[in-house]
Amino acid sequence: MANFTKQAIKASFMKLLNERPLNKISVRDIVEDCGINRNSFYYHFQDIPSLLTEIITEHTQQMIREYPSINSLDECFHVAFQFAKENSRAVMHIYHSVNRDLFETNTLKLCQSVVETYIATAFPDNRMDEGDQAVLVRFLKCQLFGMCIDWISDGMRDEAFADLRRMIDLCRGMPELILARSQQTQQ
Repeated sequence: MANFTKQAIKASFMKLLNERPLNKISVRDIVEDCGINRNSFYYHFQDIPSLLTEIITEHTQQMIREYPSINSLDECFHVAFQFAKENSRAVMHIYHSVNRDLFETNTLKLCQSVVETYIATAFPDNRMDEGDQAVLVRFLKCQLFGMCIDWISDGMRDEAFADLRRMIDLCRGMPELILARSQQTQQ
């Protein structure tokens, strides 16, 4: 029963977050929406920021588990942008709240995981120097994160996906080039 109540709280919160800004959601709104009392809310969560933290952290971990392999830069972007696109209003409300740092930290963590998975999947015989690989992961992670944040700060317009696709096309082959250069310097 406790898990059901906790899930109901999360579902109500996400529903409300898709309807209105974070600072316009109270514990009272959440408990009224899911039909529980305030004590039940406080049994599971200290406050709304702790609820938000758990939801974002769980979702980030779930997405990381769902993609044990990523074969292309296209797929990297798809994974990173999927949740934001499906929950665009909620994401915008979080992004424009005092909890933006929580969102950005978890987005960066997701980008890191996506890029590491991509490198491991796309280049299984990678003999890149460990330091060079760390630089490559950091470079691609920051590019992916920057594109995500730029897209969100620009209002998450669908038209931006054409630019993203073009950027991916222009960058095609870059990881392979970096890998080859790293291996050349090792010889």
